[in-house]
Amino acid sequence: MNFSKLLKAAHLHPQSVSIPASWAQGRACFGGLMAALLYETMLSKTSPGRPVRSLAITFVGPAEPEVPISFEVELLREGKAVSSLLGRAIQNGQVVTLMQGSFGGGRTSMVDVPALPAVEMPELGAAASELPHIPGVTPEFMQHFALRWAVGGLPFSNNQSRTMGGYVRLRDEGGDETLSEAHLLALVDAWPPSLMPFLNKPAAGSTLTWTIEFPQPVPSLTTLDWCKYCVHTEHARDGYGHASAALWTVQGELLAISRQTVTVFA
Repeated sequence: MNFSKLLKAAHLHPQSVSIPASWAQGRACFGGLMAALLYETMLSKTSPGRPVRSLAITFVGPAEPEVPISFEVELLREGKAVSSLLGRAIQNGQVVTLMQGSFGGGRTSMVDVPALPAVEMPELGAAASELPHIPGVTPEFMQHFALRWAVGGLPFSNNQSRTMGGYVRLRDEGGDETLSEAHLLALVDAWPPSLMPFLNKPAAGSTLTWTIEFPQPVPSLTTLDWCKYCVHTEHARDGYGHASAALWTVQGELLAISRQTVTVFA
């Protein structure tokens, strides 16, 4: 099943969604997909005209591929402009992912501050070739994404740069579907934890908590369009790292602002 089919499954049958092994990340399901499916369930419970503004995600435990997952959403409050929701992904009776979402309609305001310029990086044509999916080496979910490194080092390259990034898009969606916030969640999380390039040999790493914000309205894109991503490691010690990142269109329009606490077992 491709990404769009899984989103539809979560929308139609949120009480029982099985994620194929092709979307695995080690022993767990790909976190960006888990967040996207839970967000899609939230979206179905949100009042029209209230786009997502921010999501706060905690990966409580690994969700197993091929085992049914229930996506549950609770409306915490619906104000005049903002709806607050809480989502849970439950597998085998245990919460595996938590998400708090804020959805809000626009207001008239005298404050209008443009986004900071996108991080400069080599043009798409000058970036490295696509990172190949190598069974048993790269995570299984990587077969669904195309990544081209343009800044910083590859995982386990002993590169000490605090900055990493490049270009990303979905590899095969069966057509040029409209890119939504659910797709943006997956594109941001498709990149490895920012601590991986610092290592000189393979080791496990994952996201612990993740906060992501979406400037509205989202620029018009399709699933065939490339996006620019860049992450900056701000601090790392005791097996935990703290990083900030952003996603832009190739033209430099801001798509998402992200912060993650990541873990590394090395």
